[in-house]
Amino acid sequence: MHTDTERCVRAVRSKDARFDGWFFTAVLTTRIYCRPSCPVVPPKPENMTFYPSAAACQSAGFRACKRCRPDTSPGSPEWNQRADLVARAMRLIADGVVDREGVPGLAARLGYSTRQTERQLLAELGAGPLALARAQRAQTARVLIETTPLPMADVAFASGFASIRTFNDTVREVFALTPSDLRTRATRTAKSHPAAPTTPGTLTLRLPFRAPLAPDNLFGHLVATATPGVEEWRAGAYRRTLRLPYGHGIVALTPRPDHIACRLTLSDLRDLTVATSRCRRMLDLDADPVAIDEQLSADPVLAPLVDKAPGRRVPRTVDEEEFAVRAVLGQQVSTAAARTHAGRLVTAHGEPVDDPEGGLTHLFPTARALAGLDPESLAMPRTRRTTFTTLVSQLADGSLHLGPDSDWVETRARLLALPGFGPWTVDVIAMRALGDPDAFLPTDLGVRQAARELGLPSTPAALTGRAAGWRPWRAYAVQYLWATGSHPINFLPE
Repeated sequence: MHTDTERCVRAVRSKDARFDGWFFTAVLTTRIYCRPSCPVVPPKPENMTFYPSAAACQSAGFRACKRCRPDTSPGSPEWNQRADLVARAMRLIADGVVDREGVPGLAARLGYSTRQTERQLLAELGAGPLALARAQRAQTARVLIETTPLPMADVAFASGFASIRTFNDTVREVFALTPSDLRTRATRTAKSHPAAPTTPGTLTLRLPFRAPLAPDNLFGHLVATATPGVEEWRAGAYRRTLRLPYGHGIVALTPRPDHIACRLTLSDLRDLTVATSRCRRMLDLDADPVAIDEQLSADPVLAPLVDKAPGRRVPRTVDEEEFAVRAVLGQQVSTAAARTHAGRLVTAHGEPVDDPEGGLTHLFPTARALAGLDPESLAMPRTRRTTFTTLVSQLADGSLHLGPDSDWVETRARLLALPGFGPWTVDVIAMRALGDPDAFLPTDLGVRQAARELGLPSTPAALTGRAAGWRPWRAYAVQYLWATGSHPINFLPE
């Protein structure tokens, strides 16, 4: 979009928050870059230039605006609605792969050479993987500087910087302030707007999103299907444990009118970026609800549903392998039965965690841990035991990979080849674990019931044909269809 100068200028002049994260405005006279909705008086069009990423702005010598903080805007929806090289790379960079494995590790996961990966990212985003990861590290550093009393040396290494000098230089270059100046400004703001006390070691963040957002079935679905010991609803927040690259964490997510309040407790602060990215992905916060709802509203059957509660999101996951296991546990059983099966696995094979603030007890067990269990201990039909054991063994030995970098077409084919994996299981994994925005569930009982009540075809083949006009947003259409029923997934708990 950043190449459409006229459209970008209109968005900046109208301070249109819908375009935050889609592109960034760099002001040639001040050498500052902003989000489109920046509250300052817009510069003259001839003094504006536009970039597709904050990293591209920084690479071109611009620093972040202190008013609108463009580094904290929602991410581009492009990276979660596409499955090409650039989109998969961006999801992996957000998941911290460059910091942990370097650019060669990123390229290896994508199946391309380092040179090809760098060239395609540079062509589309104006910045290579190192610059993109550097921008992400700068934002993580800012969060730690402003929200914790950690010594600056600890902030630097927790943010992924290799040295204190690089940390200082980057913060000064990106924000035009030293780390100490950033903390001083944040301290003054905190004194004028005191926050609620938090547990030591807990970080409090605001996760932005593009409005509108309908929280009912988003959080309702997560809570209604929650695995005991791993997830819970407490004091108005969805809470769960997180398995992370350097340790574990506990997150509490609370819907607010203009953001999601996020409280993170981490065993290793180096996991902050990854934990935040996975929570955003789980709540589908980088979606473009205006574009999605506009297309779905073109169908006269869906239009009243969209008008009633615009901005529905797809409830996703923080762990693709965990969700695949739970999808198998949920085959042909009730939500309550699936939760019971999952809870037993967690108690028997999950890793214990301490949660002084609530009732979370375990991390969900890894595929490796589940691959070693006795199949006879599973209270399910023999055919489903085979499905379960085949899945976890392939996940454990690496012959099946599920992650933010998964190729949607290839992964669907590999899942369909497994015993006991039919269209419903594959599509629900594609929708909620892989993040395919066009995944569709025409055989799902709730979808078929909603279709029948709305006068849509209720047979899978006919409904699939009728849903062609909803593409590429059929996963969101499913959320609107599910929301017509009285199932508890559609409501926030009291």
